[in-house]
Amino acid sequence: MSLVTEVAAAPQALALAHFESLLQFETDCWDVHHTLSSGHADFVLLDVRGADQFAAGHIPGATHLQHGKIIGSRLAHYAEDTLFVTYCAGPHCNGAARAAIRLARLGRPVKIMPGGITGWIAEGFALKTAPADAGMHA
Repeated sequence: MSLVTEVAAAPQALALAHFESLLQFETDCWDVHHTLSSGHADFVLLDVRGADQFAAGHIPGATHLQHGKIIGSRLAHYAEDTLFVTYCAGPHCNGAARAAIRLARLGRPVKIMPGGITGWIAEGFALKTAPADAGMHA
């Protein structure tokens, strides 16, 4: 018996429920890239890192809004059912989760993109640069 098989895999129904539920909370870099590239994005991609990080390189099509600045008035121009997808530096950063908490508390649909910039670059996708003051303005 190995460390892998020491604990049995979950029964099929439990495994299905678990893995389906994961996709209610997160998406990945490839799916975001594919959707943005199609020109039919049905979500708002939020870069929740600092302004200097955003300026140095962000995902094309992303809106900049630091997680600590997510408040209702900054989202007022979006329909209530707008899905927000948050990302930060990568799996070592909890900014995307912090932003997701703020959005959920505001009653907004939200998912995170756990790979963040690190995952985006690992997939071979390009970044865009911008002036440090670019981003969402309320």
